Amino acid sequence: MKPIEFKIEKKLASSLGRAGVLMTPHGEIHTPAFVVVGTKATVKAMTPEQVASVGAQVVLANTYHLYLQPGDELVRDAGGLGKFMNWRGPTMTDSGGFQVFSLGVAYGKEISKITTITDPSFLIPERSLDSVIPLAKVSSDGVSFKSHLDGSMHYITPERSIEIQHNLGADIIFAFDECTSPTETELYQDEALSRTHAWAKRSLEKHKELEQEKSANSSRFTPEGPYADKNVHVSVSPRAPQALFGIVQGGRSEKLRKKSAEVIGAMDFDGFGIGGSFAKEDMSTAVKWVNEILPEEKPRHLLGIGEPEDLFMGVENGVDLFDCVGPTRIARNGTLFTKNGKINITNAPFITDFGPIDEGCACYTCINYTRAYICHLFRAKEMEASTLASIHNVYFIVNLVDQMREAILNDNFFEFKESFLKQYVKKSI
Repeated sequence: MKPIEFKIEKKLASSLGRAGVLMTPHGEIHTPAFVVVGTKATVKAMTPEQVASVGAQVVLANTYHLYLQPGDELVRDAGGLGKFMNWRGPTMTDSGGFQVFSLGVAYGKEISKITTITDPSFLIPERSLDSVIPLAKVSSDGVSFKSHLDGSMHYITPERSIEIQHNLGADIIFAFDECTSPTETELYQDEALSRTHAWAKRSLEKHKELEQEKSANSSRFTPEGPYADKNVHVSVSPRAPQALFGIVQGGRSEKLRKKSAEVIGAMDFDGFGIGGSFAKEDMSTAVKWVNEILPEEKPRHLLGIGEPEDLFMGVENGVDLFDCVGPTRIARNGTLFTKNGKINITNAPFITDFGPIDEGCACYTCINYTRAYICHLFRAKEMEASTLASIHNVYFIVNLVDQMREAILNDNFFEFKESFLKQYVKKSI
């Protein structure tokens, strides 16, 4: 039994974009699709039922955080990630590799998935494996982490990352990698890429070993109920097979990105992730470099990207899946998406505004509540503010990517892109 199957339904004539269906043990994902991030086995401020109600098809959780708390073995004993968090659809876990970046060179800085490389304070000088990094230290074998919870030390290798992810039991998991910043030197990018490729091979080997063990440990049972008298024995696996995606890195370098796509694309992965922290001006070309090389018949996931203009870019350049914590994170701060751009709902003009957050929006929040009420909840510091704001933002982004999919199927993607971005203003009001 294959862990996943991917079928391309329609391709864009003049670009790499496509619409497809990704079949997993817990349901189909119609692509392109936005993956909602539930870092600690929860989408902050939302119940699983609310996440499903906005049209989300799949949820991604963070390996590093679940390993620290409550522990991957506890999640395994609970029946896996989906059962543990009561999410009935497909699930994904990242590898923990992003924490190499966020707890390392990005620690204490405003460096994120989209980095301003022109800021000299962000530039990272020459460094080596002996460099002292605040909460994470990279070696050729793995990464030492200092827990942000209690200061305890942990060591994660590619093999350990795969073991943890198998315990978590998501439908799609990722190979352990080193996420780098575009502000790194090219020398360090090259060194990090070599580690990522070596770790990818080790991740794949460990994954296949664990999948074989899973198959060998399948049990035989005699059915009950209507089949009890038919002397039928059925072989079943206690855990569904899991798909492993390899991650392409390479920073800003065309040479390194293409090299990584060739190396990772040649390995026997079920799909691929495109990783790294990006400079805004580089992202479209970097994604295109990679997807022109990766096997067309396998799904591609752009990690950590969720702004509308970036989603259009990704879809146009052949990305099938996206994830980003951004929609819920900014929602909890009162920043909300509208078709005219972002608004800060706490601002004074919205105190007496009795319209919906976004005119014509079909989300639960917009149908039932006004801008004035949401503004009041935030100003009164009520917990419901984060919930209603998150419902809207997640719906907005999930629905936007769904519209991109429909536009591909209807042969009007570029018209839809032009129309949306002409109206959408990036600056918040």
